[in-house]
Amino acid sequence: MEQFIHYLLRHGYLFLFLFVFAEQVGFPLPALPVLLGMGALIGLGYFSFPTALGVAFAATLLADLIWFYLGRRRGHSIVHLMCRISLEPDICVRRMTDVFDRFGNCALILAKFIPGVSMIAPPLAGAARMRVWLFLLCDTAGTLLWAGTFLGLGVLFHDQLEVLADLAARLGYFLLVLLVVPAVAWIANKFYQRRRFLRQLAADRISPEDLRDKIEAGEPLLVVDLRHSYELEQEAATLPGAVRIPPDELEFRRQELPRDRDIVLFCT
Repeated sequence: MEQFIHYLLRHGYLFLFLFVFAEQVGFPLPALPVLLGMGALIGLGYFSFPTALGVAFAATLLADLIWFYLGRRRGHSIVHLMCRISLEPDICVRRMTDVFDRFGNCALILAKFIPGVSMIAPPLAGAARMRVWLFLLCDTAGTLLWAGTFLGLGVLFHDQLEVLADLAARLGYFLLVLLVVPAVAWIANKFYQRRRFLRQLAADRISPEDLRDKIEAGEPLLVVDLRHSYELEQEAATLPGAVRIPPDELEFRRQELPRDRDIVLFCT
């Protein structure tokens, strides 16, 4: 443990950059404890607040620009890819689109503080063809606010964090077990829920060809278009006779759905 602390003190800025960049790119590495720890070390006089903030900002902006341009070049396919590898594929875009609907472009400023939204926001902004200068402005403001907040909290509570660090040093590898085992159990549970969700989705799914055949045969069915408004802006075409219901209105408008025919939900 002492060797690790000495390494951290020698290479703290590099450690901060790598951790923040890895989290923003998509690796399951939490950056918040590192930001808080760096803030505590700043409070103890080991590092500089402006330099640490600049390092965290550079790491975040680099990762966000990568995702932004991937979204700009690949469109919604890159957003869907991120959802397919997400542990919660059924909500990963919905959270961000709801925030965008509520706050507009300012959603990028808040995105870093919302779990499940931080990484999806840049490619979604790119897919929506947001102007580069506007993305840089909003992302810069959000990143500085996010990183500055948690670095500042670390500085403010550096005495309490130092006590926790001393306790962690005494616990040694036992602390590692206490942290890793619950994390692994949580990820395993999320993975199991994801697999169960995808199996149920596959069982209830109808192929586009089968739906076309049913429509052409005149079978009694209703197609409900659940695509979000941001997706309709990119691709306005819809299925013939489909009823448009935004996802957040489905619960309140379910009485409009007939009970005497099959209902096909069209979403992405």
